Amino acid sequence: MSTSSHPVAAVCQVRATPDKEANYSSCKRLVEEAKQSGASMVFLPEGFDYIGSSRGETLALSESLAGDTVSRYTRMARELGVWLSLGGFHERGHDWETDQRIYNSHIIINDKGDIVSVYRKSHLFDAELPGRGGVSLRESAFTIPGPSLVPPVQTPIGKVGLGICYDLRFPELSLALQRNGAEILTFPSAFTVATGAAHWEVLLRARAIETQCFVLAAAQVGQHHEKRSSYGHALAVDPWGTVVGDCGADGAGVALVQIDLEKVRDTRRNMPVQQHRRDTAFYYGLDQS
Repeated sequence: MSTSSHPVAAVCQVRATPDKEANYSSCKRLVEEAKQSGASMVFLPEGFDYIGSSRGETLALSESLAGDTVSRYTRMARELGVWLSLGGFHERGHDWETDQRIYNSHIIINDKGDIVSVYRKSHLFDAELPGRGGVSLRESAFTIPGPSLVPPVQTPIGKVGLGICYDLRFPELSLALQRNGAEILTFPSAFTVATGAAHWEVLLRARAIETQCFVLAAAQVGQHHEKRSSYGHALAVDPWGTVVGDCGADGAGVALVQIDLEKVRDTRRNMPVQQHRRDTAFYYGLDQS
């Protein structure tokens, strides 16, 4: 149990498969462990509910926000008295009956079991990287891009801005969340092994440095099925860009991180980057020439 005066966040790493019940049991153990260790908010990765082995399986296993999976997590949050970040839920779209398409949805649940925010992933990962481990994913084949960002959420650890995985590659998103009050950014992910080894830590640290926010990134790890594996290394980064938590690549786990918001304030005061930023027109001036 943490005795720190600062709130504690738990950044989780899991290995999801198409078995939803096994995935729930694994996540429940991590959340209970985190709560027992003093965490007031627990972060689970993209695909915490499952990672399907085919388009058909991925769609067939999807649910609405009113379905059994989210209901079980709202009950868990209420019973344990902990906030949850469910980092990428396969949510059936509003026109599911006609188009059979889903959202990739980041859900925030408070310690009363209420859903307080839902962000739907806006940048979809379509990539063919034949020379980089044979990565071939086309998320847009079955996923609807989210329509907008959502305001940062006030939580027991601070104001949290929501992204998901591939959103990490778009600094405009992080800067928009920071401008709207985010003190913590979160990018729950399922990075491939090839892209993770090359870019994962670099991108997370860059977003922390640019926005002078904490960055928390729960992650998938290991082999999900014969077609897909993930990089792991669920990370926490402080506003200076220092890695303060890393779950490694060997399996499921939890990284506990003290969130001292004075670090955010000190970093921004000592290096007032946002005050030095020019207006938007300045940066787009070249486009008009």
